[in-house]
Amino acid sequence: MTSQPRTGMGLHRRDFGAVALALGAAAVAKPTPAAAEGPVVRALKDVEGDAMAELAYLLGMEAYVYGFPLVLMDATNRVLTATSKAGEYSAPFNQMLRMPGFVSPDFKIVVRVSVNSVWSAGILDLDKEPLVFSYPDSDGRYFVIQLMNNWTDDFASVGTRTSGSRGGRFLIAGPKWSGTPPSDVKDVYRCATRYGWLLVQMSAAGPQDFPAIHKLQDQLQLTPLSAWGKPYTPPDNVPVDPDVDLTQTPYDQVRLMTGEMFFKRLAMLLKDNPPYAADAPILEKLKRIGVEPGKPFDRSTVDPAILRGLNRAPPEVWLKFQTGPYTMPAVNGWINILNLGRYGTDYTTRAFVAWFGLGALTSDDAVYPSAVVDGAGEALDGSKRYVLHFAKDETPPSESGVWSVSAYRENFYVRNAINRYGVTSGMPLKYNADGSLDIYIQARAPGGDKDANWLPCPPSDPFNLTIRAYQPKKALLDGTYKIPPVQQVVA
Repeated sequence: MTSQPRTGMGLHRRDFGAVALALGAAAVAKPTPAAAEGPVVRALKDVEGDAMAELAYLLGMEAYVYGFPLVLMDATNRVLTATSKAGEYSAPFNQMLRMPGFVSPDFKIVVRVSVNSVWSAGILDLDKEPLVFSYPDSDGRYFVIQLMNNWTDDFASVGTRTSGSRGGRFLIAGPKWSGTPPSDVKDVYRCATRYGWLLVQMSAAGPQDFPAIHKLQDQLQLTPLSAWGKPYTPPDNVPVDPDVDLTQTPYDQVRLMTGEMFFKRLAMLLKDNPPYAADAPILEKLKRIGVEPGKPFDRSTVDPAILRGLNRAPPEVWLKFQTGPYTMPAVNGWINILNLGRYGTDYTTRAFVAWFGLGALTSDDAVYPSAVVDGAGEALDGSKRYVLHFAKDETPPSESGVWSVSAYRENFYVRNAINRYGVTSGMPLKYNADGSLDIYIQARAPGGDKDANWLPCPPSDPFNLTIRAYQPKKALLDGTYKIPPVQQVVA
């Protein structure tokens, strides 16, 4: 594969023009008010209403795909910050959460968190002032610091790839700020939206690395610009928004929204998280269905036929999210999307990646080849057994040497008996006599020496796999290196 595959979700297959033509014809044929309200008139009104609903449905799908990352990020931000003080899995805005080890499989606030690394994160609100982020020398440990705006575009990457193991500091500014950074802060990174994420991954081979990582995590600090250079302790009594729903995941919160609920939320979010200049054409389409940045989406001003069409859009898009990977271009069953974090106007890919792997790094720092089918093109099934065979020296090529393979049901881990959620490069894997490596992907232990390379998968139903390779080599980016197919074990 020499070029980036399109997501192929089929969200733009139908021709808006045909529906618009039908709508226009109905309007032209509509009788004057003086005409009798007979069966023909009522039939024409029905045609007009159906045409409006169909057009709203089609525009609604396109608009939903455009706005999905922003609405999902907002829901996630609200849940992650619904706490009075910083902890292991949540923290108030502009404070750091610090996970103590590999992510728990029960953590479902964010989809597909990797088990290569120990994570720290800060959810940023840059409305009032910038923040200064300080980080220590990593003592040779691979790490990456990622900055992402609320549209899920990455706007900076710092760490081993860019500066080696050195520590440092930088300033993160929102769209309103126009000041001067402190003299002892060299780098300034601009976030195009009021809200954003700061994500820190520190590689770990296993629990034996956690104590050393904890010492590094303790030195990560977010400081408001106004407090920089002064003693600063983050508050531990921050008021919690009582309206935040903590009874369901952000993923489910957005999934369960009607079209009306979704577009009402999107309209308000567009105020603090301004669209890009290149988004002008889609904003015109949003306006046609009653969605304008910062203006309430008022159902009383929207034709009922349009509302009917908009409410059909979300479940159709989610269906395409779920089924799209089965038809995306793949090599040996592996899909490898490369424009991660730099989407431009590729709204389809941006939305799919937010649904499938919110918070993805750019391909400079990582790639995430994923498979929903085996080498024969059949859906991966938890009731079957599989093997992923890497020839000698043919594991995923990366400059860092950090890679993993993980299994998911939909987009989440499923608990297993040995609490293993990835086969990683840091594990004591057992290689074959010829130097090759077999990873055994199945619900039950393969037994004997094979257990060292066992990746438990969900015990039934479809599942999927994601490989992570940090600092991928050129061969993994240009398609020269081809990931071997997942093979079903028949015997």
